[in-house]
Amino acid sequence: MPVPFDPHFIDILMPDLVGHDRSPSAFVVYLYLWRRLSLTSRSAVQLSYATIALETGLSKPSVQRAVTHLKRRGLLTAKAKTPTSVPEYTIQRPWVGRLKGA
Repeated sequence: MPVPFDPHFIDILMPDLVGHDRSPSAFVVYLYLWRRLSLTSRSAVQLSYATIALETGLSKPSVQRAVTHLKRRGLLTAKAKTPTSVPEYTIQRPWVGRLKGA
């Protein structure tokens, strides 16, 4: 199923995360979560680090660092019912509001 692709991902986000932040795994995890969310009608997706690692080809520690980095950058929110439960992730696109007003 084709999914509309936001060119901002490649034009701005990729050079920022991969080049500036030196975190290509954060870019991969962001795109992966965006794709998983695009396949549902929900605003959040519940996935474990192990699942993300398996489905992206990244190591679990790389996924953990990527999620932390994306949360710190305001590109991802994660909510868990308990500290040990699998979180629900919501991607953020902070540029959307700024671009509309430009």
